[in-house]
Amino acid sequence: MSHIPYTIQRNQTFYYNRRTPQKAIGLYGPSIRLKLGTDESQVAALAQRLTELLDRSFRSGHRLDLASITEAFEPKVKQLSEVASEYLELKQIAPKPIELAVQALCEVAGDRDISTYTRDDSKAFVNLLQSRGNTSGTIRRRTNSICALLNYGFAELEIEKRNPFSRLIIKNEGEDRKKRGTFSMEQLQQGYEEALASKSPIRLLMPMLGETGCRLGEIVGLRIEDIDLEQEVIHIRPNPMRRLKTTGSERSLPLVGYGLEAMRAALRQSGDGWLYPRYIHADGCRATHASNALNKWLKAGFDGLTAHSLRHTMRDRLREVEAPLELIDQIGGWSSVASVGASYGHGYRMGTVRKWLQRASL
Repeated sequence: MSHIPYTIQRNQTFYYNRRTPQKAIGLYGPSIRLKLGTDESQVAALAQRLTELLDRSFRSGHRLDLASITEAFEPKVKQLSEVASEYLELKQIAPKPIELAVQALCEVAGDRDISTYTRDDSKAFVNLLQSRGNTSGTIRRRTNSICALLNYGFAELEIEKRNPFSRLIIKNEGEDRKKRGTFSMEQLQQGYEEALASKSPIRLLMPMLGETGCRLGEIVGLRIEDIDLEQEVIHIRPNPMRRLKTTGSERSLPLVGYGLEAMRAALRQSGDGWLYPRYIHADGCRATHASNALNKWLKAGFDGLTAHSLRHTMRDRLREVEAPLELIDQIGGWSSVASVGASYGHGYRMGTVRKWLQRASL
């Protein structure tokens, strides 16, 4: 006999062995016996699956091809890297946060079956990130990424297990948070004028980012077809070389003021179907390279401020002109928390968005 329900073991090999109920003898004969294999964990999973299917068959009166079911059965085991690839493919989100989290976990716990990760692995993961000097905010984002992956994997594989990365306590969380600086209107004016006078593709990013509130990768990864100068609009949408951070990041934005001037200047230096072809490679859009180059200039000339500070500055500028919160979120591609109904409908019309951006514009 065997401790696995409806199985017996003979010479290290397991067999499914079950007496057929009277009403199903016409379908399967007086008993059912199938060879399952020698791997105990796989046998247990297959036996459970056969039992579930046979119970339904007995109730419905429909005969199953048990041999085909046994041959086609694959054990429900997936490596962390496999789950990450599936998750990114389905969600269509920027891969970098997930990839960084997976890489760090694999360093301390290995790339293995997701059902085998433990609470000790999650603590080792946090300790590794802390030893590298990551802020508590970064550590929380990394743990949330792994938590989301495991939640997805557990659901897909029907694994009944508490997620070892949920409800993790990070020591002194939030105490190391530093408020990101913002540009003054004088600094923006100075920077925009310098950028337009220089005609440098890198420096031209400053007014384009500053006057749209876009993420740097959203502008650097623009295709020429996404830019409509006749209507003075850009379309932020995913493409083969650049995904977007979230599904809510896909949007259309009007170009106003210095942002429109900078876009015209940048287009004169574009090529190969891309606004910034130098950063488009076979492996994708290398927005980080552009960010490093732009930040080198910004930090030196604007008291350590960076390209991302432009995004925060735009949010403040829109607040100052009393733009509605949902509209601010729509412009920046932020997730809106204003109300339950914020995600309903198509959002603000282009004319309305243009009106508020013009009010905040220099």
